[in-house]
Amino acid sequence: MAPKEAKTRQRRADGEMSRARILDAATEIAGERGYEGTSIGAVSAKCGLPASSIYWHFKDKDDLIAAVIERSFAHWLKVWQLPEDLTGRDRLMEVAVGTAKAFMDSPDFLRLGLMLALERRPVEPRARAMFVQVREQAFEALTRSLVDLAAGLTGDQVRQLAAYAVAGADGLFIAKEIGGDSVDLVAMFEMHGQALWDIAQRMIGEN
Repeated sequence: MAPKEAKTRQRRADGEMSRARILDAATEIAGERGYEGTSIGAVSAKCGLPASSIYWHFKDKDDLIAAVIERSFAHWLKVWQLPEDLTGRDRLMEVAVGTAKAFMDSPDFLRLGLMLALERRPVEPRARAMFVQVREQAFEALTRSLVDLAAGLTGDQVRQLAAYAVAGADGLFIAKEIGGDSVDLVAMFEMHGQALWDIAQRMIGEN
């Protein structure tokens, strides 16, 4: 490898590492303090990089937090990437348990996103728009999964189930945030998954 090419690759790797450090710090701070309580200065102090480095990667705080949400969601999509040999109820239960574990591994993503979603401002930040957008993507992914899992549901029933699934997941996350160790999130999501399956089967029977 030519020296010039090696230096280019090294700079790119260093840039990716710096960006990841910035995003990690911003995720932690925003999850604790919310959108308003997050600042470039606080992120700089947390990650140990100068503000100029942060501004090199991100236009402003809003751009940074939008990137936090987008990156976190990319990790969450892995919940739906299950082995093809899992079908029906088993696949749904794996998704439910995977979602619970994703909540526990990366709670800051949903905590921040829900805070942004519940706020109302004359000018909405791009970070809120990003959260709404990635939730729509999650809803569509869940809708496709339900179509595959429970053949026989109508389009309206699939969308209704998906909306119920997302709303229930939000509620369970909030219950965990409030209840702490007293809430077994995996067990709650197993119940949630079983309830979704039972409702789907009832709907199919009624059809």
